[in-house]
Amino acid sequence: MKILANKIVTKLKKKKLKIAFAESCTGGMLSSIITSIRGSSKIFTMGLVTYSNQAKHTVLKVSKKIIRKNGSVSKECCLSMVKNLSKISKANISLSITGIAGPNGGTKHKPIGLVYIGIKKAKKVEVHKFYFKNRGRLYIQKSTVKKSLSLIEKII
Repeated sequence: MKILANKIVTKLKKKKLKIAFAESCTGGMLSSIITSIRGSSKIFTMGLVTYSNQAKHTVLKVSKKIIRKNGSVSKECCLSMVKNLSKISKANISLSITGIAGPNGGTKHKPIGLVYIGIKKAKKVEVHKFYFKNRGRLYIQKSTVKKSLSLIEKII
């Protein structure tokens, strides 16, 4: 992961692009990996850990209606998170993460390991849905960070 993060920081610096994250189930792990790279201050604008529904609403302005209707682990919530992060951060690339890392909280329709990753660059916005194997909380968090890094690398 560190090698890929280093590659991303180097590419972003070269292209003079800024990046920002809004993380939920990863609890800041993605921000931590990026900021562990020397020179990341040139490209990293902010990393928000909006873990609770209240934080998603008050900080990222995700409407209570979206959370009530679709849940905080949904394509709609992830999309709102990434769009609003983009407005707040003014970064060139914004990425949002919401999911269920376990060990509790999963349901038949939203099992542990369900994660949404939203990514926005300019006017292009995508939300990707992933199901990571339930091999424990840390495994799901690390898998989500790896997938996020690969999505960032593709979009740069």
